[in-house]
This record gives sequence, C-alpha cells and structure tokens, in this order.
Amino acid sequence: MNFLKMKTSWSNAEFIILKLCVASAYVLVGAYFRNFFRQNYLPVLIIFGITCTWAVYLWIRKMRSDN
Repeated sequence: MNFLKMKTSWSNAEFIILKLCVASAYVLVGAYFRNFFRQNYLPVLIIFGITCTWAVYLWIRKMRSDN
C-alpha cells in the first residue's frame, strides 16, 4: 500500500477541483437527507465548529513554520 504513503504537492488551481467535488457531494447528501440533518442540526453544527477551528489552527501553524 505504498500508494497511501506517497506525498504530492497541489497548486491552488488544482485543489479547487477537489474542493468543488467534495462540496457538490455534500450538497447532494444534504438535499437527500434534509429531514435527518434538520433533526440533528446542533450536533452537526458543533462538529463543524470544532473541525473548522482545528483546520484554521493547523493552517496558521503551517504558515508560521514555513517562514
């Protein structure tokens, strides 16, 4: 399974395609399961807040280490 250990470098333009793919999948899942997400709105919002804060922290730490 060396495929999972390989490292690559993506440009911002190439990464946009991946982001659009994931975002469209989220929209499709949200449209299909709208009643489920309406009932579980608060846990999903809490998970979003935690992961968003974590991602911003990792991004800032990476930006500081590059300088």
